[in-house]
Amino acid sequence: MTQEEKQLLLKDLCARIPYRTIVQLNPGAYNKPETCILTGVHGERVHLNVDSDPFRVDHIKPYLRSMSSMTDEEENEYINTFLSMWDAVDWLNAHHFDYRGLIPMGSAIEAPKDMYKTK
Repeated sequence: MTQEEKQLLLKDLCARIPYRTIVQLNPGAYNKPETCILTGVHGERVHLNVDSDPFRVDHIKPYLRSMSSMTDEEENEYINTFLSMWDAVDWLNAHHFDYRGLIPMGSAIEAPKDMYKTK
């Protein structure tokens, strides 16, 4: 992971803290990947719900939804609801969409279909 990719991932993760973003910690317990919830970011380390000690950001990947997985209902809500771009970005974060292209970059993992239940 380049320094630029790391900084982009950290910036993205900071915005996702309030939304119970699920991440894969690798290596996790017993040196196997572990699914956790992001609870904070401090410098280049992230806090997860599995330990009080932070983990290096290059040991985690968030599970995100690709923009192409947006349903017609979600797309209508996204296009027609927001008064500001900040509201739209908050909505994208709350629905766990990868609007920064982290999945193709290899810094995030495509979320399984029902990992984040839509409203």
